Amino acid sequence: MELRPTLSIDRLIAELSALAQISAAEPPVVTRIVFSEADLRARAYVKGLCKETGLEVKEDAVGNTFARWQGSEPGLAPVATGSHIDAIPNAGLYDGCVGVLGGLEAIRVLQQLGFKPRRSIELVIFTAEEPTRFGIGCLGSRMMAGVLSPTRALTLIDKEDRGLEELRSNAGFRGSLESVILAPGRFHQFVELHIEQGPLLEQEGIDVGLVTHIAAPASMRILIEGEGGHAGGKLMPGRKDALVAAAVLVLALEAAAKSTGAVDTVGTVGVCEVFPGAVNSIPSCVRLETDIRDIDAARRDAVIDKLKTACEEVAEGRGVSISTEMVNADPPAACDPAILDAMEQAAKAAGKSYKRMVSRAYHDSLFMARIAPVAMLFIPCRGGVSHRPDEYASPEWIGGGVHVLARTLAMLAS
Repeated sequence: MELRPTLSIDRLIAELSALAQISAAEPPVVTRIVFSEADLRARAYVKGLCKETGLEVKEDAVGNTFARWQGSEPGLAPVATGSHIDAIPNAGLYDGCVGVLGGLEAIRVLQQLGFKPRRSIELVIFTAEEPTRFGIGCLGSRMMAGVLSPTRALTLIDKEDRGLEELRSNAGFRGSLESVILAPGRFHQFVELHIEQGPLLEQEGIDVGLVTHIAAPASMRILIEGEGGHAGGKLMPGRKDALVAAAVLVLALEAAAKSTGAVDTVGTVGVCEVFPGAVNSIPSCVRLETDIRDIDAARRDAVIDKLKTACEEVAEGRGVSISTEMVNADPPAACDPAILDAMEQAAKAAGKSYKRMVSRAYHDSLFMARIAPVAMLFIPCRGGVSHRPDEYASPEWIGGGVHVLARTLAMLAS
């Protein structure tokens, strides 16, 4: 069909703004932690919009939400789009939410045009893409893909020692966790619209990014145990300072990441907890949490090996005890060539400039790739800023992304 979208960008921006008001913090700050009161109100708001659009809404046992526009051949696996609406503390209003409400607007566009999809089109709202509550990202999509087993999921606890079982039940989500797992073929294809969370599209004046690969993170916890003591009484030659040892490891990770020579290799120490944390006391224990990612799993894993070797060398050289724990090491994902081609055709037909690019942040699409062909569609965000209240994507950028998404879904669902 000839697609001439009549999307209501004013309606979409108003809905994004209304969703941002549902927060545990004062606007413009957005904070929505999974299973919190704000999260449940936000879910209710979005589900209401889906029902107003005539979509059939269902939820699974951890709150993953599926809103279906029924196609003419219900026996065919649906095409899906979507993202998440949970938000880390002190966040903005576009991360994830553009993919959810923009996906809904794309469906409305097609409905208004009288488009009749052969395959159903399903909007997916994933539970807990952010790791805030349980320390692990993409909880819902990990469980859907079977990457996080029900047994392992039941061991997850938050900082208040509340477990997944208690929290999901209190939020009204019940049933077998095994039922969350989706079989391969449940979706025909999946496309996620998202802000770039980087500066390239804006810097280059490009309307949309067609994501070819999604980098995958590996997270490692490092515990360094030394000897504490009085900062004045214990002389330098005999010290076993856990924080100094930790500092060496921070630099070792930076050096290992840079040593690959690839711009796609990154290493970060995002958490450094020091005990006892007194100015006149030598640190006796330090806990580090690291994030190492790349689109090439072998290259990333080589960085991990170098960091583990550094841990052994620092432990021996500084007389401290160092233990490591791998939290996760997910494989990167390659996006589906057929979906990429469809997005390219859609961008051309929409008159939008585009480039093929890599996603260095990871998303639910990383885990959806285990059960369906996937691709991601990026739009610019001002300054590449994300996970902050000043995160911003202009109505023009959002409208362009929804236009390309609507055309893409029309092709995939035909």
